[in-house]
Amino acid sequence: MQDLAALIRAVPDFPTPGVMFRDVTPLLADAGGFARSIDALAEPWQGSGVQAVCGIEARGFIFGAALAQKLHAGFVPLRKPGKLPPPVVTVDYQLEYGSDRLEAQRGALKLGERVLLVDDVLATGGTLAAARALVEQLGGELVGASVVIELVALHGRDRWLGSQQLHSLLRY
Repeated sequence: MQDLAALIRAVPDFPTPGVMFRDVTPLLADAGGFARSIDALAEPWQGSGVQAVCGIEARGFIFGAALAQKLHAGFVPLRKPGKLPPPVVTVDYQLEYGSDRLEAQRGALKLGERVLLVDDVLATGGTLAAARALVEQLGGELVGASVVIELVALHGRDRWLGSQQLHSLLRY
């Protein structure tokens, strides 16, 4: 994982003072690094019967679509409000300073379909918890989640309820 960590750019004081932003853009721009990250994200789920990968907007789309291809699964985007035509299923959730919403198209998952959640970063865990609730509303069976980066100090893993595996490639 050291080779992948070397492709993550640390940007101090972005988007606000005191925040160390972890930029995955250099990882995405490096063909070999991107391919290795997808292989590493897929490894724990090989043979698990994942049928759909749900990627969380926006960078979760990039990793999720590539991971779905690798796992021979479908891809379902979990979007911010107002981006999908109706009918949609929604989940509201709290952020550190406010609230947000995730949406998916009704019928995007088949009842009981085995689902893997994917995002680029796990911070406080609110978005991943909302994605989990959305998958449950859609009737999917959650297998687990994969993230590229886990920001350990923010304790997002603590919000991951249940027995499903939460896999992170890099932990800061």
